[in-house]
Amino acid sequence: MAATAPPRDSQTSDSLFERLFKRSARGSSVSTEVRAGLTTFMVMSYIIVLNAVIITGGAQIAGLSVPFPAVVTSTCLVAGLMCALMGLWANLPFAMAPGMGLNAVVAFQLMVGMQYSYAEAMGVIFLEGIIITLLVLTGLRQAVLRALPVSLKLAIGAGIGLFLFAIGAYEAGLYVVPLGATQGGTVPPPTAGALGSFTSAPTVYAIFGLILTGVLMHLRVKGALLIGILLTTLGGLIVHLATGRPLSIIPGKLELPPQIVSLPDLSLVGSGVMGLSFLTRGGVDALLAGLLAMLSIMLSDFFDTAGTFTALGTEAGLVDDNGNLRENEDRAYLVDSLGAAIGGAAGSSSATTYIESGAGIAEGGRTGLTAVIVAIPFFLAMWLGNLFAIVPPEATAGALMIVGLLMIAATATEIPWKDLSVGLPALFTLMLMPLTWSITNGIGAGVILYTLLHVRTATLPLWIVTVAFVVYFVIGTH
Repeated sequence: MAATAPPRDSQTSDSLFERLFKRSARGSSVSTEVRAGLTTFMVMSYIIVLNAVIITGGAQIAGLSVPFPAVVTSTCLVAGLMCALMGLWANLPFAMAPGMGLNAVVAFQLMVGMQYSYAEAMGVIFLEGIIITLLVLTGLRQAVLRALPVSLKLAIGAGIGLFLFAIGAYEAGLYVVPLGATQGGTVPPPTAGALGSFTSAPTVYAIFGLILTGVLMHLRVKGALLIGILLTTLGGLIVHLATGRPLSIIPGKLELPPQIVSLPDLSLVGSGVMGLSFLTRGGVDALLAGLLAMLSIMLSDFFDTAGTFTALGTEAGLVDDNGNLRENEDRAYLVDSLGAAIGGAAGSSSATTYIESGAGIAEGGRTGLTAVIVAIPFFLAMWLGNLFAIVPPEATAGALMIVGLLMIAATATEIPWKDLSVGLPALFTLMLMPLTWSITNGIGAGVILYTLLHVRTATLPLWIVTVAFVVYFVIGTH
């Protein structure tokens, strides 16, 4: 009997996916991309609640009233829009959402320190995003980033892997931050001897999730990261409901919400556009302070994305020998730049490409379909935020640590460590990211040191970047 041809609708659907995402050329499948997208969303879904916690916390200290549900809605709306755009237009498995660290700048530097209103703080982010977008359209951003040597790009990937491990270890409670410690980022780095309690319930719970996910990865179970997160969450939910014992350091986690569906609060949408008044709120000194704050945020946005693209692209096999994306690089940078502008305009803080996208890439995500799948639950979360919010960071900590290992293994072994003129800048790049909780700090230190060790051969763009980072560090320490 002759083989039966697949239904016409199936052929049309397959052809559509092929035209949009080139899944066959990248060695992927629809099921793999769906699994990868769900994994990425689970790992980064913490931002739905945490972004609102940080921003409203800073607003409260500053004496401002910013509705928590409105920040959640704006966060989900911006994340969904940017993930869909990255997937459909740039065809990359990179997910976007309001960035950690940048939201702390909004909350504590702009609103608390500089006494900006929420709209004015979002105005800073909106204008910064517009400027970076113009740099992309003129090709200046890409030219500067391509000037970075391959060794530093590899070190960036390994450093982000260490950074991911540090984030996962912190969420697992493997180390703690002393009370009263403050830094520019969302969470300050640990001090010496700040080891966590390995007998506390949240830490034991996170270690259980790490071991479970590690075993699934070792057995090469498809969807190991996602399955590990889901099983860890389910197990914690059962134990919490049965015993009443808190298994997460964040209140409200692992608890079924009294109201699952709620209407989105769009009251903050448009606040960044209205907040451009920060440019005229005072005299010359006030204007200069606002522009310097915008410059420091812009440099952070500028180079964080370069490191993230290099690391994620290397892990996915989508970069060339120089560490640049082989396809749609200009589109990817434009989408990421628009994320800052749209995030500011919508009142969610600057949206950026997430290093947690590595979790989906580790599951096999290779096309933009992964990012599109990430967008769907973010849009749903505008109505189902309470349900998504039950996943605790302890349940995703193990996945982040494992992804960090995979990223380190993919890049660190290619660095010529014995050449001190290359190895030393690479080491600074790699180590300062987890030590200072900042991708930008690591890149900046590595670039400056590399240029000083290669004075005769350093290109003009590299010198320009070096000077920019010197300015960045001077601003950041004053």
